[in-house]
Amino acid sequence: MNITSRSADRALSPVDVVLRVAIVGLILGTAYIHSTLGGLLFTLNATGYVVAAVAIVIPLGLAIRFRWFVRLGLMGYAATTIIGWAIQGPYFTTAYIAKAIEVALIVLVAIDFARMDGSPVAVVKRELGLLTSRFGRRTATGSAGA
Repeated sequence: MNITSRSADRALSPVDVVLRVAIVGLILGTAYIHSTLGGLLFTLNATGYVVAAVAIVIPLGLAIRFRWFVRLGLMGYAATTIIGWAIQGPYFTTAYIAKAIEVALIVLVAIDFARMDGSPVAVVKRELGLLTSRFGRRTATGSAGA
């Protein structure tokens, strides 16, 4: 049984390309802001965003196959960054700009996910079905008393 993501089954439309370019632009924008703040935590955050930007567009078969996972991870990464900032600060103008970019990023990635992969619940069920079909329970072939 060949189960693939919907995004691997079709070419990108012009709307998909524009959406993907906007996502990468937002990712690189917030990465730039974090890279200018200094300190290890901000540098690592910026690096994580740059890696996500590459992962969202790289035409590598494995990346295309698991792009749904990259999208979910990116939304979680941006949400975690926002929550970390809300807990810890600092609360200055540039931080609010970065958080606005990250909220817009989450929205656009969610739209991209819906367009390319459909429902997150359906995707997880599909992937779990694939996993269990490959590594499902195997019955014992030997005798029970041996």
